[in-house]
Amino acid sequence: MAELITVARPYAEAAFRLAKETNSLSGWSDALAVLSAAAKDPQAAEFAANPKFSASQVQALLIDLLGARATPHVSNFIAAVLESNRFVLLPYIAELFEQLKAIEESTVTAHIESAFDMTAAQVEELKSSLEKRFSRKVETSVSVEPELIGGVRVTIGDDVIDASVRGKLAALSARLTS
Repeated sequence: MAELITVARPYAEAAFRLAKETNSLSGWSDALAVLSAAAKDPQAAEFAANPKFSASQVQALLIDLLGARATPHVSNFIAAVLESNRFVLLPYIAELFEQLKAIEESTVTAHIESAFDMTAAQVEELKSSLEKRFSRKVETSVSVEPELIGGVRVTIGDDVIDASVRGKLAALSARLTS
């Protein structure tokens, strides 16, 4: 997988530079998300790998799939990816593009795990606290994990803030046994 990411990086960086120059980061983000989903589909991957179909035929299908998101720049990008037989890289390209976009926009994604359903007000309050702590805009995704017993666990990149009852019990157990 590391090799695929290494090969995908120049494509993602080129797409990002072009998106930034044309002031269309969100448009590129949407287009790459659709292309990534297409590349993950087994039938689409089989179609793209089939030697019976040319790169221009695969490109036409992807452009139809994108609809209005298929700007001339995106179409040229698809052509470059397909001419190099890099269709399978599209998910990695999209992932790397999103990382570059997050850095540019000073945003981070926080995955919040809660023992119980959180209200919108609770999520916003936690989001506000995280934005102050990380000095960045925070986007959130929330999931319910009953095994936490109570509280929340927040994951932002490699940082984990465990304020759950289960986490506190595990920490207490570790202190008592050492």
